[in-house]
Amino acid sequence: MFYKGGNKMENLISLENKTAIVTGSSSGIGRAISIYLAKAGASVALAARRVEKLEEVANEIEKIGQKALPIQVDVTVRQDIQKMVAETIKQFGKIDILVNNAGVLDFKNFLEIDDENWNKILSINLRGYLWTAQAVAKEMISKKQGKIVNIASVAGISAFPQITMYNISKAAVIMLTKSMALELGPLGINVNAIAPGIIETEMTEEMLKDPKTIQGFLSKIPLGRTGKAEDIAGAALFLSSELSNYMTGETVVVDGGWTCHL
Repeated sequence: MFYKGGNKMENLISLENKTAIVTGSSSGIGRAISIYLAKAGASVALAARRVEKLEEVANEIEKIGQKALPIQVDVTVRQDIQKMVAETIKQFGKIDILVNNAGVLDFKNFLEIDDENWNKILSINLRGYLWTAQAVAKEMISKKQGKIVNIASVAGISAFPQITMYNISKAAVIMLTKSMALELGPLGINVNAIAPGIIETEMTEEMLKDPKTIQGFLSKIPLGRTGKAEDIAGAALFLSSELSNYMTGETVVVDGGWTCHL
């Protein structure tokens, strides 16, 4: 699946000599994306709060012969984001790709949403994306090229009960993606989003323990299974590569066909 050098088609998917930042890369979707980008030839700056987990991912990447830089980052702290960008530039000299993936999911009834829940979800899932993209885009502009991939969710397209704030944040990410594409496109930067469906990760682990819940999901998924983190990583690789050069402002839904019912 991964190509390095060779004929023209192989070069289109190659990320040889590219540098990527992936936030929320200590586990789940972020981890899978980081490894896929590395297998395609990219050097990867791994950003998350759990530094010990980042080091594990970095070791995996180094075993396949690519460079990795683990950086402890809280995307709700602007200084952390600035440090992340500076350290990536110092280590690799440039930033070609950003995957905004850091996120949080809280289950809370609509009538119970309070300031703490509101601020927590939006500061990570939305403002963190904005601040990170701003900091990275400023570096990309000088080269007049770059790829930014925002991880949204089908919850930003179709609402789910008891996760109102998550629904709101992911819908906002989809619109943020379009808005960024409008302003950054003329500067040579492509901005797209991915809307995952039900993916097996730490975030969904508790929810997917209930057999009735799983069966309810599967009954609405034409492909008949929940998703793997690697399913999202494949889409992220496409959006990070030259194969997506004429795409911007789009949200790619990767949900096994679930939203066909909408």
